[in-house]
Amino acid sequence: MRQLPPLSAVRAFEAIARSGSVTRAAEELCRSHGAVSRHLRLLQEHAGVALFEKDGTGLRLTQGGATFYASVRAAFDQLENAYERLARESQAPGLHVACSATFAMRWLVPNLAVFYRKHPEIRIRLSMTSAREMRNEGADLILAWDLSGYAETDRRQALALAPVRFGAVCTPAYARRKPATRARIAHEYTSSAWNQWEAITGQPAAQGDTLAFPHTHLCIEAALSGLGVALVERRLISRELQDGQLVAPYGFVPFDGGLRAVPAAGRARTAHADAFIAWLRGALAGPED
Repeated sequence: MRQLPPLSAVRAFEAIARSGSVTRAAEELCRSHGAVSRHLRLLQEHAGVALFEKDGTGLRLTQGGATFYASVRAAFDQLENAYERLARESQAPGLHVACSATFAMRWLVPNLAVFYRKHPEIRIRLSMTSAREMRNEGADLILAWDLSGYAETDRRQALALAPVRFGAVCTPAYARRKPATRARIAHEYTSSAWNQWEAITGQPAAQGDTLAFPHTHLCIEAALSGLGVALVERRLISRELQDGQLVAPYGFVPFDGGLRAVPAAGRARTAHADAFIAWLRGALAGPED
């Protein structure tokens, strides 16, 4: 049998400690000032220790109260996150996946019909994330190739999906220009891509001015418009390469790491996630992989 304090009193204590005021706590909890004060008094009597002391016209946590509040706050945060996840999953069962807008539009969404035919019981909910930062969207999986801005724990648990191969691409007419006169089209948040390319190939694909854009699809559109040379993963421009709208004069080279799936920290991977990862690995594989 658990030996727990009165939970309604603990809730009142947490609201007072967080807001710094019985009045504000009462407003938040939709209770009267007197009711919240009684809850606090009950908790202090139950614990046998004062949790607050007067500080001018307000209240201040005692040392014991501060220690207790740290544990209560952590427990409430964990409970709140678990309840939000429970509600979200009950409303929209399936798998929440975050990835770049360009990967979603140019590869993932066009291929989802194949996944759904194999797994009609799973529905994918998509969120857009960027290479600049891993946003806390509550996603079950985040798909990315550049994990340089991710926490070490996320990089360690990342799951390999497929190699990535990048090429310096431009229009056929632009490819006839000398490298010294070609503008470099760069992604604002993956600037290391061009450094990797030059270190691997030693090729001076573009030595002119640099044009920077915040999204890969904008870099692709800039290249299609004849503004310069963009560095793009080959899967994202397969149609443009096939149609001859873009060419890759120096070919495509593999980058370190490859495309990876980063599972949500602190959560067990579900069977739906495992099924999606297995499908991605098969669907992303090709003759060059």
